[in-house]
Amino acid sequence: MKKIVLAIIGLALVGCRAETIIYENESVGYAQGSTYQIKYITESQQDWTAQFDSIFEYIDQSMSTYKDESLISLINSGDTLVEVDHLFMEVLKRSSEISRESDGLFDVTVGPLVELWGFGKTKNIDIDSSKVDSAKSLIGYKQIVVQNNSVKVPQGFKIDFNSIAQGYTVDVVARFLEDNGVNQYMVEVGGEVRAKGKNSKDHYWKIGVDKPADEIDPEDRFQMIVELRDKSLATSGNYRKYWVDSETGIKYAHTINPKTGFPARNQLLSVSIIADKCIDADAYATTCMVMGMQAAQSYIEGKDGVEAYFISTDENGDWKVNFTKGFEAFILN
Repeated sequence: MKKIVLAIIGLALVGCRAETIIYENESVGYAQGSTYQIKYITESQQDWTAQFDSIFEYIDQSMSTYKDESLISLINSGDTLVEVDHLFMEVLKRSSEISRESDGLFDVTVGPLVELWGFGKTKNIDIDSSKVDSAKSLIGYKQIVVQNNSVKVPQGFKIDFNSIAQGYTVDVVARFLEDNGVNQYMVEVGGEVRAKGKNSKDHYWKIGVDKPADEIDPEDRFQMIVELRDKSLATSGNYRKYWVDSETGIKYAHTINPKTGFPARNQLLSVSIIADKCIDADAYATTCMVMGMQAAQSYIEGKDGVEAYFISTDENGDWKVNFTKGFEAFILN
């Protein structure tokens, strides 16, 4: 879909006026198990949908645990060095940095626990305390071996980039646009967003953040509208991707605490992070969901250029909102 917007620009050239036509190009589709929407402003009509799809496919071939032939699947299949591409190495490097600064609460070797709790590729759920302990023994980002451009993990370990890969994908698409001279765009993949410049109406990009409800209410969907100004936004929550034990009634959500071996259970319902890069916003949102309200707010307040919006429940089950000082400047309503 392409929307043409006419902009009149006055030029001081012998009193003449020149007309510049700008195009708001839009690409939409499916990628990485979700949807994507990309809007970008150009002075000539463009359609880079094929290039975007190639980026998604390239990243999947590198990092998707759902593809048996991907680099990450080859690494996870055994204790063997596998040569990886520069995209994989970028994500692994940033993952390791965030793991160290979070004291292991963010850990991309959480794969065995993701599978155990039914949030991985197999969807099988068969849990007891001994299996949790066994899976925990296969967790530890420090066990990842990197030799030059090759990576391996010990037998039984599994790397899982699902908590960071979509944010990184957004950054890669944004990089492609900027390399092609585009400085006004909005890239969204699976709800993770990066925006730069303004839209065709000369407004900063406005992004709706869903309420942390089990189902979307079309009449009352958004918790807030955020105006992104050359920033990225990612939201993590435990309100849609979960399952309920039919015997105990306990709700198990997809965010796993790598230290306890169990899905994170605290009062946080969702966390929205604003940062320069979407890879950081994505990973920090997940990390905060593991930490819980107080620790997460302290964690984010210690970071320059990063802001957070928290929705939690109080002792009565009512929603409570907290946010860092700088986040309020981005909220429109």
